[in-house]
Amino acid sequence: MTTSSEPSASSAPSPLSARPDHALPRVLGAAVTGAVLATGARGYLSWSGHRGDRACRPDGGLCITWWNLTAVPLVLAVTLVVLTVVYRRLGIGPRLVIIPPTVLLAPVPLAVGAASGSSAVALTGAAWSGCLALAAWRRYRVPALTASAVILLAAMVVRYHS
Repeated sequence: MTTSSEPSASSAPSPLSARPDHALPRVLGAAVTGAVLATGARGYLSWSGHRGDRACRPDGGLCITWWNLTAVPLVLAVTLVVLTVVYRRLGIGPRLVIIPPTVLLAPVPLAVGAASGSSAVALTGAAWSGCLALAAWRRYRVPALTASAVILLAAMVVRYHS
């Protein structure tokens, strides 16, 4: 039995340990993931909308297509799976606290970004998921949640300002 204070090779911490000083690379990884997911969601929703418009008659009647019906649930499911896998690989936890607000509240800032183009969607997705991922560390929780709230509030003001 060793009483040394140095960890053995088998109990060495992984490179993705949960120390706060390693938060920046993880948050950047979450931000990149958010940017890719936001851009992909915008592209898929746009594509499914165009495909649904082509399938429907131009008389303006109610028309529901498979693409329109499944677009949002498919985007949400893919986003949940990707965020769960990526956050696990990055060592960001607790995922149960971070992923639902990332997914459920993201449409508000992303809708504002979508009106400005794909680069705005990518930047909004990166800022949103990066801020919420930063909230995983107690040390950064208040600034991260404050930044997320500011992004959400600013998006609502831009979106609903007359």
